[in-house]
Amino acid sequence: MTPAVIHLATEAAERRSAEVTDWGARIAWVIGLLVLIAFVYWLMRQGWKWRGALQSDLPELPAAPGGLPEHRLALTGRYHGSTTAGQWLDRIVAHGLGVRSRVELTLTDAGLDVVRPGATDFFVPAAQLRGARLDKGIAGKVLTEGGLLVVTWAHGDKLIDSGFRSDRAAEHAAWVEALNLMNQSITTEGAER
Repeated sequence: MTPAVIHLATEAAERRSAEVTDWGARIAWVIGLLVLIAFVYWLMRQGWKWRGALQSDLPELPAAPGGLPEHRLALTGRYHGSTTAGQWLDRIVAHGLGVRSRVELTLTDAGLDVVRPGATDFFVPAAQLRGARLDKGIAGKVLTEGGLLVVTWAHGDKLIDSGFRSDRAAEHAAWVEALNLMNQSITTEGAER
């Protein structure tokens, strides 16, 4: 073999070999991506805190009084969040109202007891209940039409919509009827005085 043939064979072999991975550049890209992801999460957390600071005028949530009367209805399911009434995307995060969780709802003559394992429990006195309806979405959670029980209630000078989904969606209609009847009887009693 002549030196020219050996040189051509060597060049052909070099052209067919795979490029060597530049590990330094690859590691730099991965670290850069992780820093970007951490920065985005930090911004989301700051936005959540900022929203909570804007809603700091909302009074503390009432706790359930001792010795509640016998319950009318009970439900287990999910709490999907609370928003300003009529504005299904304006999430309320103050006092833990923005935290999704499991829920146990109990409706009594005294009001609505909301027990949330792992989150802040609260109680809505019967006089503060304004009504209920079936809806399809609230603050980042969209379901099928009528798949969400939305309870409207007054807290301080603000009307709030809270979204619940029962483990058994067939219960929603009974809750809407009971809450709206309860609201009508309270409104009628107030008008008579």
